[in-house]
Amino acid sequence: MSITLPSNSKMLTSDFIFGVATASFQIEGATNVDNRLPSIWDTFCAIPGKVKGADNGDQACDHYHLWKEDIQLIKHLGVDAYRLSIAWPRVMDEKGEANQAGLNFYRNLLTGLKAEGLKVFVTLYHWDLPQHLENKGGWLNRETAYQFKQYADIVTKELAEWVDSWATFNEPFCAAILGYELGIHAPGLSEPEYGRQAAHHILLAHGLALPVIRKNAPTSQVGIVLNMNRSYAASEKAEDQFACLMRETLDNQFFIEPLIKGQYPQLLKTVAPHYLPTILPGDMDIIAQPMDFLGMNFYTCNHNAYDAEAMFKNVKNTEQVEYTDIGWEIAPHAFTELLVNLHKQYDLPPLYITENGAACADEIVDGEINDEQRIRYLDGHLNAVNLAMESGVDIRGYFAWSLMDNFEWAEGYSKRFGLTYVDYQTQERTIKRSGHAYRALLNSRHA
Repeated sequence: MSITLPSNSKMLTSDFIFGVATASFQIEGATNVDNRLPSIWDTFCAIPGKVKGADNGDQACDHYHLWKEDIQLIKHLGVDAYRLSIAWPRVMDEKGEANQAGLNFYRNLLTGLKAEGLKVFVTLYHWDLPQHLENKGGWLNRETAYQFKQYADIVTKELAEWVDSWATFNEPFCAAILGYELGIHAPGLSEPEYGRQAAHHILLAHGLALPVIRKNAPTSQVGIVLNMNRSYAASEKAEDQFACLMRETLDNQFFIEPLIKGQYPQLLKTVAPHYLPTILPGDMDIIAQPMDFLGMNFYTCNHNAYDAEAMFKNVKNTEQVEYTDIGWEIAPHAFTELLVNLHKQYDLPPLYITENGAACADEIVDGEINDEQRIRYLDGHLNAVNLAMESGVDIRGYFAWSLMDNFEWAEGYSKRFGLTYVDYQTQERTIKRSGHAYRALLNSRHA
């Protein structure tokens, strides 16, 4: 089983970037090493019932100690680039000053990646807020946006030399809505009005950091990474169509519209004003500064029926479809539709697909992991990207999620997204069939 693209695909040209991605809390471990501060995820993991299996990030994939081997793993997969995130609690102390031991880890990692000829895409925030800032209100506190600006200044001054691309945030939707509105993720708050205010402060932090990063890293690209699912109505009924519109507005447009147009969706003013955050004069101009790129993370689609209280509720697809091990529908056609629709709606900067992948029930049999479902998933979604490009969407790269199995947030270690299998007891890495198939596709470009 293989992954194939049309021979004339622009994705097979030398300027299209293929990579793999990870995030700091999910792989690094070493949570008490070299003066690292506690993060909101350390705290969240310690609350009974919040994370499956009472799992935590204390060891994870021990990437903090195994980074040299992991660079060779990345190189072996034949990719052009590696996307990683910096752990804010690892590189700053409580006074907001640099922790050199933490910065040295990233400096060594980045120089090692560049020595192997890899492009480096760095995300500054992948959900691991220092706990001491959460104690002061976290993303509900406007001051946190200015703390982020200071963090971005220190990190980009120290590391800009080895970084090709900076993303301020990964998935503001998850950080804000899952963390502050639904309580599924750290810090585990669940007040309806909290999520949108946290989101506004995250977007403000992004805007505050942009000119700082540009000043410190003038040769790097700067952008942000959003996650989106394609929303469908459960039926042709008007109320289900409305439910779908509200889901699309709150999940997707709420995050992209401020960045591109400098406003929150106008529909909310009329239909659901309680979803609009408190905005101070000048905020939207700060948020809507031009970006060099927009990262897009995609995994699945959703189906929506009308709900009198919440306006929409998730329902299953009525057709026979395939699901991944985490219960997400496999829908590559939805990926193409999402990308083409965004292209029609907005004057977009160049896009990178910064995450795309599948959780599968992987098992080692005779030293091999035959993850055929993941290979089919990657094949379908890479071809979906190709179709979007043929429709005029400017997409410059694709990053598979993930380099290796890791701590999957509230799911703990129960779900595996990696192209590489990790035995968490021994920390042995084994490339899965999907990893070999991905490498074969990338190697075919040079044939």
